[in-house]
Amino acid sequence: MAAKQGTGAVQSVERVFHLLEVVAEADREMSLSELSQAVELPLPTIHRLLRTLVGPGYIRQLPNRTYVLGPRLIWLGEAATRQLGPTGRPFLQHLADELGESANMAALDGQMIVYVGQVQSNRSMRMFTEVGRRAFPHATGVGKALLATLPNAEVEKIVRGTGMPQPTSKSAASLEELFERLDVVREQGFAIDDEEQELGVRCYAMAVPGERSRIAISVSGPSSRVDADFGERAVPLLREVAQQVAEEMDLVPGRES
Repeated sequence: MAAKQGTGAVQSVERVFHLLEVVAEADREMSLSELSQAVELPLPTIHRLLRTLVGPGYIRQLPNRTYVLGPRLIWLGEAATRQLGPTGRPFLQHLADELGESANMAALDGQMIVYVGQVQSNRSMRMFTEVGRRAFPHATGVGKALLATLPNAEVEKIVRGTGMPQPTSKSAASLEELFERLDVVREQGFAIDDEEQELGVRCYAMAVPGERSRIAISVSGPSSRVDADFGERAVPLLREVAQQVAEEMDLVPGRES
């Protein structure tokens, strides 16, 4: 396996991950010729890489000789999601210390939000979210922050797959209403769960930058404390911490490695 000059990167490994990303982004089965064109490599090279990935189950060949992602990637994805919590804990602790409310980290896992980390506030009345809990994205701050990073067509696909239950009377009740709320999120750069998941609880949330991050952070607490004045303090700090998380996880350029 040859390494790229001056980078220390192993070229064949880079090609494998590029190939996996191409199949993932296509979101459908792909033929050998389509893959060869997408990654701009000769057919024999693509075929050799695919054989390597099919063996352990990272790629699956269908009876019609097209290729899709394999089941082994599910295990890797779940393991990676579980490890986000410990990585993000120092950042969540900083948010909780500075703002005095519970801080959360969540990821878009398929069509659902999964909470991967939390640091609770020290107040007697506080927000508690169990790590590992799954929630519908349209009715949470972190969910709306992440949905707002996607095209509406992809949002519609997610929502039609999950449905739109209304945890409270303030939850979005239709796709059109959700699109309107996501437009606001895109314009202002952050999301607010205004008692949409639970009455009496308000949350400010922001997506971690990065083309494929699918991670968001938030601070939440009783709506009596988490008000507009709180938001003025929270939003700049969320933006700063989201950038730090992105740099820590190498999601965007920001620091020397």
